[in-house]
Amino acid sequence: MPPRPAFPSTSFAPAGPGPRRGRRRALVVRLTALLLQAAAAPLLPAAAAAGVGAGAAASSPAAASPKAAVPGAIPGPRPAGPPPSFPDQAAPAPVPPPPLSQAEFQELLRHGTLEQLAEGCQRVVEADRLDRLRRIRERLLLILPAPQPLPVVLANAEVLLICHQPQAALTVLDRISPVAGAERLQWLLMQWRAAQAAMDHRRAALALERLGAARPARLEALLLPVLRREDGTVVSRPALDVLADHLQARGFPQAAASLLLASQEPGMIGAERRLEAVRLLQALPAEERAALLESALDQAAAVGAWSLVGELLDAQAALPSERARQRRLRLSPRIDDAYGEWLILRQDPAASARSAELERLLRSPEAKGGHREARPPGTPPTAPSTTPLTAPRAAPGTAPLPEPSPSSLTKPVVPLP
Repeated sequence: MPPRPAFPSTSFAPAGPGPRRGRRRALVVRLTALLLQAAAAPLLPAAAAAGVGAGAAASSPAAASPKAAVPGAIPGPRPAGPPPSFPDQAAPAPVPPPPLSQAEFQELLRHGTLEQLAEGCQRVVEADRLDRLRRIRERLLLILPAPQPLPVVLANAEVLLICHQPQAALTVLDRISPVAGAERLQWLLMQWRAAQAAMDHRRAALALERLGAARPARLEALLLPVLRREDGTVVSRPALDVLADHLQARGFPQAAASLLLASQEPGMIGAERRLEAVRLLQALPAEERAALLESALDQAAAVGAWSLVGELLDAQAALPSERARQRRLRLSPRIDDAYGEWLILRQDPAASARSAELERLLRSPEAKGGHREARPPGTPPTAPSTTPLTAPRAAPGTAPLPEPSPSSLTKPVVPLP
């Protein structure tokens, strides 16, 4: 009898002699199983990988005897350890919850709490089911009938805002009226949020007027959320500016301008409010409008807000005053505003030479040197340069670094004659 063939690598030896085809088939099956095992090993947890590796070592003669390994054999699974990380692979996006079934929706309407109704309302909004949204609104209007304490009323109104039902939220808020104190402040803020979402400028302005209590400084110090960005950050504005917008939308520009002029905020914010007030007061005499713009110019120049200075000078030049126009042209080179000067001179035939010279200096933002210049292909984006407000610290034992001069942080103040 011929000697039985040995299989020192990873295949199973047949129990007895047999045809060559059977032994080859067993070898292919075993190699395929090991390939699948090796491919799946990195995806298993560390403990499972350790157990599989120990089992493979106990059942494989090649693992116990390295000399018996055949060249080109498939190695066993990886040793135990944390699975490899792939930083280039993005995390999978969260899967949105499926729409509510009819049975789930009926159960939500019958026995759902405020929290459950808020969650269900979000799913209904994502599914764009207006019919179900109306039924949830009706349920929210009846779930907590009056009278209720203020926290319950505010929570009910909050869920209605989540359901995109601001008018219903205003209806719920009308069930109570706190007299004074922190509760009244919370109630008025929620009233403004609901009116703002419903684009009800009358009720929004009324809520802010009650919050201010005829004190503009109180509205200046109160910040209201007006926008939520995609990254979750919230954009806020002073309540005084928001109230001026509501008054303007209601058709009361004079009341809005009076509110803006009552501001005591200095610097750039105060100058912007004066400029907006002048734009609203079109019926005001030119001399009074020029005086308001002059005070705004002083505020903007004091803080180096040169872009705003250019706008104020343009507003002055638009007045029926040749002195204001000449002043705008005289100050344009000093505030580095060739474009503003060109806008005025291009309509003056006597200044065609200067206008042509300024036009040659102008360039497109996409041109070379512009802030929107096209980068060569493959060039990584550069981070915007920032000027440190404090000097960097020197290494121990070395001379201190020089402090940055004020001229390197801001442009020098240009006196406006």
